[in-house]
Amino acid sequence: MELSEIREQLDVIDKEIVGLFEKRMTLAGEVAKSKMETGKNVYDKEREHAKLAAVRALASSDFNERGVTELFEQIMAISRKLQYKMIAEENGGKVPSFIGVDALNADAKVVFQGAEGSYSEAATYQFFGKDVKAFHVDTFRAAMLALDEGSAEYAVLPIENSTAGVVSEIYDLLSEFENFIVAEQVIPIEHCLVACPGTTMDSIQTVYSHPQSLMQSEVFLREHSSWSQVSMKNNAFAAKKVAEEKDITQAAIAGEHAANVYGLEILKKGVNHSDCNSTRFIIVSNRKIYLKDAKKISLCFEIPHECGSLYRIMSHFIYNDLNLTKIESRPMVGKNWEYRFFIDVEGNMADPGVRNALCGLREEAVRLRILGNY
Repeated sequence: MELSEIREQLDVIDKEIVGLFEKRMTLAGEVAKSKMETGKNVYDKEREHAKLAAVRALASSDFNERGVTELFEQIMAISRKLQYKMIAEENGGKVPSFIGVDALNADAKVVFQGAEGSYSEAATYQFFGKDVKAFHVDTFRAAMLALDEGSAEYAVLPIENSTAGVVSEIYDLLSEFENFIVAEQVIPIEHCLVACPGTTMDSIQTVYSHPQSLMQSEVFLREHSSWSQVSMKNNAFAAKKVAEEKDITQAAIAGEHAANVYGLEILKKGVNHSDCNSTRFIIVSNRKIYLKDAKKISLCFEIPHECGSLYRIMSHFIYNDLNLTKIESRPMVGKNWEYRFFIDVEGNMADPGVRNALCGLREEAVRLRILGNY
């Protein structure tokens, strides 16, 4: 046959396929109504496996068997998405237990990890204002526990640095604790060489800082190779040590905020070699609230450890036109080579597409948690 004739026949077949597809979707809608009446789950794994086996048996070759399987996997996935949409609309699109608020409590007590003068404290002040009632703890876990016991209403925690990457411990704690992200604050990170008054570049023999800050300031420190580098728990502790010991042979690499808190002089600003270094902090609460104008949702989920499970989960975002801005994975304790996934997606809980996607995720993920809308 001529190519034009082949294409004409394909057009006829494609038209028939579309017609049959629409008939199938009409029936899928009837299935959704039946399941809403009986309370059955949309996703019936055993039924779908049996259906795939049946259509494979109708194929005439190994290649077509594989193709038919993939085709019907997609058709059934689209059918589920239609059913999830109908169920979400029937339920009014509510997100159970989450309450939309106009603003966060400005008079709340806030906890941050680290010491006075830390970047975490700077982020706290930048978000809540200088008059915030804030206190600090030594560890991220202690900050989460402060929310649990009610000694703080919000916690400010670093979750990601633009050059060093994610703070994996925070992801693990978000999975462990029933706390929720309600906002975020991004602050630029500019490391400074700070010291007691009277200190000069020539008098310095030892510089203290967090290992990551020392690494980020490697280019500057290479120019002063005679200085000993000593790692500290964090930059604020380094600045505090230098301030307390009043030794002109010591200096610290810390932020301008730390220098102001401890009365240190800034000998040089911007000693970190990256001029686009910033840290994203999350504001966490033990209340299931979200700001009504929130634009990002963070999710945590686990999926079956089998071929195609992540692809199927991701299809809910694609089908509902939701833009993923981040995906991370963390190993699951006690399960070798199995992972928990963390996703940031643009949207608000009131958006129909978000509600549809969440409806599908709840049914098809092994475990799903909404970590926050902010």
